[in-house]
Amino acid sequence: MKHDDRKWDILKSEYLIRRPWLTARKDMVRLPNGVINDEYYVLEYPDWVNVIALTADGHFLMERQYRHGLQWTGYELCAGVCEPDEDPLEAAKRELYEETGYGGGTWYPYMTVSGNTSTMNNLCHCFVAEGVEQISGQHLEQTEDITVHLLSPEEVKELLTGNEIRQALMAAPLWKYFAEHHLI
Repeated sequence: MKHDDRKWDILKSEYLIRRPWLTARKDMVRLPNGVINDEYYVLEYPDWVNVIALTADGHFLMERQYRHGLQWTGYELCAGVCEPDEDPLEAAKRELYEETGYGGGTWYPYMTVSGNTSTMNNLCHCFVAEGVEQISGQHLEQTEDITVHLLSPEEVKELLTGNEIRQALMAAPLWKYFAEHHLI
């Protein structure tokens, strides 16, 4: 099936802020119908990764941490940022090791999603790691405060159905996993 991509022409682009964790760009664009939008904002981020990590006995490896944007503490998948030129699978393995001390197992790519296709330029690469095991302690950055939890499928299901997984990029692969494995 052939589709017209309806791509916009960028007439002008300028950076408003360039910081390690916040880069905002203002574009002037021409839409396919000729209309010019002189203020379209894009947030630039590196690609992200997250991991549905399962132990050999079927427990989900989950993290619990405070998130200042919502001023909320909750359960999440292990997740992080791809370093420049880093393969997403290697980034996911690194993040799991650093944040939880777990590693090994069998890994496979699961899905790739966007936080917001309208205003963000990056993707989140989701992986499943089966049979992970603890191989060390955590190796957290100074600004990270993460606790590690092994939860049963029933406990993770309760978090999902109770709206306790608030991060959409983590809820999406978890819902998919639960649906495909008939856990719902």
